[in-house]
Amino acid sequence: MTTALITGSTAGIGAAFARRLAAQGHNLVLVARDTKRLGEQATELHDRHGIEADVLVADLSTEEGIAAVEQRLGDRTHPVDLLVNNAGFGNKGRYLEVSMADELTMLKVHIEAVLRLTSAAGESMRSRGRGGVINVASVAAFVPRGTYGASKAWVVQFTQGAARDLAGSGVRLMALCPGFVRTEFHQRAGMGTDNIPGWMWLDADKLVAAALADLARGKTVSIPDPRYKALMGVVKLTPRGLLGGMSSRTGRKYGPQ
Repeated sequence: MTTALITGSTAGIGAAFARRLAAQGHNLVLVARDTKRLGEQATELHDRHGIEADVLVADLSTEEGIAAVEQRLGDRTHPVDLLVNNAGFGNKGRYLEVSMADELTMLKVHIEAVLRLTSAAGESMRSRGRGGVINVASVAAFVPRGTYGASKAWVVQFTQGAARDLAGSGVRLMALCPGFVRTEFHQRAGMGTDNIPGWMWLDADKLVAAALADLARGKTVSIPDPRYKALMGVVKLTPRGLLGGMSSRTGRKYGPQ
């Protein structure tokens, strides 16, 4: 049986990955900050699917948290075959309305943690000649919109570049770029969602199924829904100046900064 490590596993997209992978028979290492929720999740998945589910309490906005997950990923005696870098959050407010401390915390979770954990997993996987990494980004990566979008753009560019460098090694890397997903994301950031059109919402379980299929096909970027694929096609054709204005207005109305 193979083992998958999922950060931010207790809610939203991370929880959907845990459910799907457990149902497919993968053992899990579940990573999050909430000890109680992690324990409940591990017990439920073990009882329902008969898999082994270990828990690792770690806050990826801290040096100690990142180092703890790095150490687990580097354990050659209990190798991780799939890493899902899912942990992340959004800040409510426009640029210069969000504190610098909160901006830097976001960059630590979205960029430093992703770089270090991907590297730790990649080293171990390359030595074994197999493995996969899914870095959860966002369609916000493709529009000029604040720190959140910029950090997710880094995730996409980094993942694509690393995938090219590791081509032929047996290690697959993919950036997953969802749109709006019904999770705790907006609630935790204190953002209202009543003004987001119903058609823009994605189901987390369907998203994960599509993402895993894209990873199996060798894609390095996954936009797992036809609606958002069409929207991103329009984005590619829109002049950057016009796109900046549109994304600024849309971001104030719908999304994180």
